[in-house]
Amino acid sequence: MLGKKLVTAQKRGETRALCLGLGMVACSVMMYFFIGITIMPSYMNSIWTKETTCKLLKADIKDKVQCSFNNGEGDENFFQYPCLEVLVDLNFSGQEVMLYHTEETEERNPKCSYIPQNLKNDKEVKTRIETAAENFRKHQTFPCYYDPERRKTSVILIRLYPPKGLYFAFLWPSLMLTGGVLIIIMVKVSQYVSVLSAWQYKTNI
Repeated sequence: MLGKKLVTAQKRGETRALCLGLGMVACSVMMYFFIGITIMPSYMNSIWTKETTCKLLKADIKDKVQCSFNNGEGDENFFQYPCLEVLVDLNFSGQEVMLYHTEETEERNPKCSYIPQNLKNDKEVKTRIETAAENFRKHQTFPCYYDPERRKTSVILIRLYPPKGLYFAFLWPSLMLTGGVLIIIMVKVSQYVSVLSAWQYKTNI
């Protein structure tokens, strides 16, 4: 009687462990799918992939300039905010190019180098833009990214999805997938050992 209870408890534990392993595998697959449809397209479409050195030439704030903003849904809005324009010397070549904060900055407004995320508070927007301009003036030389195929003459300061970021994005689902597969393997090995032990017990009898 006690032996049957132990066997039943062992089977329940194996079933729960197997469900946990399968759940982890399913979650990792969903995370891979999510990364594939959100992060990967942005990473693949980014043309500013080569890192170089930029030297500041000019960082001017154009006060009360009308800048357009596209929210990505086809609607174009206009706002009267200070527009920061940053021009840099690409790799000390004497070539004057426009610097943008990220890949999305040029899409939102090609006239401005930096656009704060929250555009509702006028004072906050002005403060952030002035702070960004001061940071550029303090650091005259800094790393930037350009298009090695020269499809775009502009450069960007920060890549939204660099290779290192992509590595960390795939790290967690990979760890979850590995853990789930290991749990499933351990359950199957445990089941095999149990069957083998039972068969040997019957043989010895």
